[in-house]
Amino acid sequence: MAEERLSIYRVSRSIKRKENSLYNALRSIYEDSIFVGEISQLWPQLPLLANLRCGLWYSPNFQYTCYFKSTDGHTNNCSFNTSRLNFHVALLAGQRGGCIIVDSTRRGKRFPDSLTKTIPIWTCVLNRAIFNYFNRIGESGSGFDADSSSYNRNGENTRHISHDWDCSLHLPLWVSKTEKAAIEDRLEEWTKELEASGADIASLALSLKKPLRPLWISQKTVIWLNEVPDCDSWDFTPMILVSASSSTGIFQNRTTSEFSWKYIPGAGDDEESWARGLSPKVFWNHASELINSGPDLCNQKVATIVENDRVYRAHRGQNTPQVTVKLSKLASTGRLSEQEPPLYFDISNMNSAHEDCIISWLGSTNLAVGIAQFGTNVPKVDCILNCHPELVSACLPNAIAYLHLPIVNSKLDRFSLLSNLPSAFNFAKSNLSKGKSLLVCCHNGEDISICVCLAILTSLFNDEGTFDDGKSFSETCITKWEMRRRLVFICKYAVNARPSRGNLKQVFSFLSGGRVSSVS
Repeated sequence: MAEERLSIYRVSRSIKRKENSLYNALRSIYEDSIFVGEISQLWPQLPLLANLRCGLWYSPNFQYTCYFKSTDGHTNNCSFNTSRLNFHVALLAGQRGGCIIVDSTRRGKRFPDSLTKTIPIWTCVLNRAIFNYFNRIGESGSGFDADSSSYNRNGENTRHISHDWDCSLHLPLWVSKTEKAAIEDRLEEWTKELEASGADIASLALSLKKPLRPLWISQKTVIWLNEVPDCDSWDFTPMILVSASSSTGIFQNRTTSEFSWKYIPGAGDDEESWARGLSPKVFWNHASELINSGPDLCNQKVATIVENDRVYRAHRGQNTPQVTVKLSKLASTGRLSEQEPPLYFDISNMNSAHEDCIISWLGSTNLAVGIAQFGTNVPKVDCILNCHPELVSACLPNAIAYLHLPIVNSKLDRFSLLSNLPSAFNFAKSNLSKGKSLLVCCHNGEDISICVCLAILTSLFNDEGTFDDGKSFSETCITKWEMRRRLVFICKYAVNARPSRGNLKQVFSFLSGGRVSSVS
């Protein structure tokens, strides 16, 4: 009987592994991308954004990325996180008249929580903060000109906002009234947190002529093509939230070929468990080849493509570690405070979705954050602090001071960042005190390098963003809220920042545990 049960268990696992194969995942993504393309063509003037990380798989034509976590919208655990403000999305929407954001979700749901609640909460809090901002700088209720902004002789903004500026919470109909009421009870608290974080609400207020409002589109949405409204006709700035995946996984057969495949809803999720080193960019460079290869040859072709890409990057002098592939198993699981608002927000320097090398300067601090893949295109900086776990084989000019600190993610080593921060601090202090510019980089420019910059900015710069060799830090008792304010400043420029909770904890431990004074 035990052998029989074991046999049934093995058969069941074998079937599940086959259903969740690499080819099925890629083919599902490819089919869903057709739907995403059709929706983006309905409003071609609106920028197409991928919600990291899952959403990035569903189109080769993403212009920008954003990061709204589903965990911030989980039932009975909703939150507004100032570490993930995504201000660049709101500014972009103000410039272009709206945005299209793409994400996906697993079987059984039409929309991920990121689209159902995280973004709606975000739009509502931002709308309320903008309303409060204009109320503070002028008389409310006098109306405002949506096509212009005026300034008084002191350069202060005198544009007013009318009482019909929409500050209400807009959620999809399937969210219960009880949960909606619970979220509404916390909106004032979240708005105050945003206003106290030092976020540049002034620039946001000047960019948005109409309040933000989410709209939801899935593969079940009925759209009459002859009645698609122009964005300018709406009295709000639309955030069109597209769920790429179908909510029902129907077995689909190809009648024109010798093979069949099974649809996987939300196949782009948890890419480490199935992608075998393939990235969205490389996939779309070879999409036709992989889709036409069929299930039997797909794994082999992916391995070849990934290796060829690795060799190509190696020849360019970029970091190219060997891809470690797991066995094919069933997937388990300026000023730091508010600044004088600019008359115009320029999105031309905003990071795109597919750039290989991203360098973001943090205002006028002489600090920059980026990706540790220079090749022959070395950034124009005086010093480089490389936090990649492996040494990047780049030909650096002799004039560049260089330090390599092999820091790994907190999931692999809970103290890796903490143990390396003293060396990073000393290197930064030595060079910044001489007026040199410093680039801090890691493998993706989104987590470790952001946290290192956060430690440097907090410990060596004052509240105005000026290097003071740690004087203001020595006179201040650092709190998590103050550290979060500094992080908001960084995220204003490094819009792809996604610092992990584990690494942020290590930064706070470094700043509050006396380690800074011990290495000064």
